[in-house]
Amino acid sequence: MMALFLLLVLVAVVLGIIGAVADGLGFLLVIGIVLFVAVGTFFAVRVYRRARRRPVR
Repeated sequence: MMALFLLLVLVAVVLGIIGAVADGLGFLLVIGIVLFVAVGTFFAVRVYRRARRRPVR
């Protein structure tokens, strides 16, 4: 699961760089930002749920 997370973050960064550098491809920058936020939110929710299930000792 961690490998998928890192792959999606890498794809988001690459899309963002291409969108920022290439003329007329600003939509790739937007897609990269949206993908980065979505992956970060998904990972945060996953970590929060996993931490909540642990029994209190």
